[in-house]
Amino acid sequence: MFTVSVEFLHGTFRADPDGTANTGQLRHGEWPPSASRLFAALVAADGTRQRCRVTDGSELEWFERLPPPHIHAGPQVYHQPLLDRYVVKNATGPANRTHQEYVARLSTLSRPGVRVALRQPRVAYCWDVEPPSATTLVALKLRAARVGYLGTSDSPVRIRVATQMPPNCPEQIFVPEEGGDAVISVAQPGDIKTLDRMYDQWCERGAAVARLQFPSLRHNVPYRSPDAPQPVDRGEVVAWLRLGTAVSGRRISSLTRCFKEAVLSQHQRIHGDPPGILHGHGCGSQGYEITRYYALPDVGYEHSRGRIYGLALWMPPGSDGAPRRQARDAAHSIRRLVGRGIDVAVAPRDDDERRPFAAHPQRWTYPSRLWATAFPAIHERRRTLDLLELTRWCQHAGLPEPVAFRSSRTPLVPGALDLAPIEVNRPGRPGLPYSHVELCFAEPVAGPVVIGAGRQRGFGLCVPRDRGEGDQ
Repeated sequence: MFTVSVEFLHGTFRADPDGTANTGQLRHGEWPPSASRLFAALVAADGTRQRCRVTDGSELEWFERLPPPHIHAGPQVYHQPLLDRYVVKNATGPANRTHQEYVARLSTLSRPGVRVALRQPRVAYCWDVEPPSATTLVALKLRAARVGYLGTSDSPVRIRVATQMPPNCPEQIFVPEEGGDAVISVAQPGDIKTLDRMYDQWCERGAAVARLQFPSLRHNVPYRSPDAPQPVDRGEVVAWLRLGTAVSGRRISSLTRCFKEAVLSQHQRIHGDPPGILHGHGCGSQGYEITRYYALPDVGYEHSRGRIYGLALWMPPGSDGAPRRQARDAAHSIRRLVGRGIDVAVAPRDDDERRPFAAHPQRWTYPSRLWATAFPAIHERRRTLDLLELTRWCQHAGLPEPVAFRSSRTPLVPGALDLAPIEVNRPGRPGLPYSHVELCFAEPVAGPVVIGAGRQRGFGLCVPRDRGEGDQ
């Protein structure tokens, strides 16, 4: 664990969240303070490149690679819009057209924005990662000790860096979550170079350089605030991977088997024996709630051919942070998959990658009422497929009850795979029927949606059919 705690010494915080404070129209200030603002304060504390005095700057490179943090901050704050006022203008030379309040001086309009009054004057940023090295930790502590304020200069702070949860931090947590109700800017790799470029231009052109001219410094991430309704835990995809070259969709069984073996092998190498939730042995009656290994094909479009471009590792509800983090580490450390008919390079997918869209999380998680199988769904029982049976499948998969469905032995969407029994059933196991299915729910359901008896191997993976942002 790695944490940074901030104590607001005056119990207030003032900052311009999006560069609109000077318009006088801002009514809500920034809360909680963004992780990118904290990073910028640490950068300014000791500079970069040759301007570093007590550090060498390598600790900033470690910091900017961190994922979005959990932010412990009280949600109940008071936003006080400050009144516009005129202040003395810092100008040289003789002053013309002066006024009585500032004799022989010029004045200019100042719009200070919004001051946030805090009930709890502490904020903690927490990362569930391996702590930094001792040298990096000391350097970050030195930078934190040199930070005098966060936001504007009338928001003095005391910052502490640690590898454990700080005492007296708020219990409420802002959690990074897709589709959250709040948006918070975070630091990302490359921000140091952008800040250096911004500083160099400021040295040349002075006040003509503004932060708004560098939109690449803002990386908005959706967060769920403490006041938002608690989401139902339907499991989580802990790793999205991209294949070096596309693989035929007919290789799904071999590919997901290689993927599973590689995850277990890497987990054994990095963290020791993998838990039963990863391999499914010893789960007893909880067989429906084990890890799933997905292959992500190109389906649903006119020219789709069902080729696999990515992989995803899904962990079931109830699995806590440590197993999920360890499984993510294992998946991200895979560099190549080799097996029967499989020899392909693998790499973690970058957040800013848009192509191939088949490997993009949005393709499989976009909320939709209609979902259709990309790979056929294996029947759980040998019986007629009706709405009651589909409802049973959805209950086992952690999905709401469908209101309608249609099924077919052949694909229902372009590019979906029409597989032979030998490509679906495992050797030495009794064969089960399989079908392509389209499900209709009463309300939009966020993916991934996977149904049937083979969902741990990626069979029954569905693609959203409603047109929208996810249909690109």
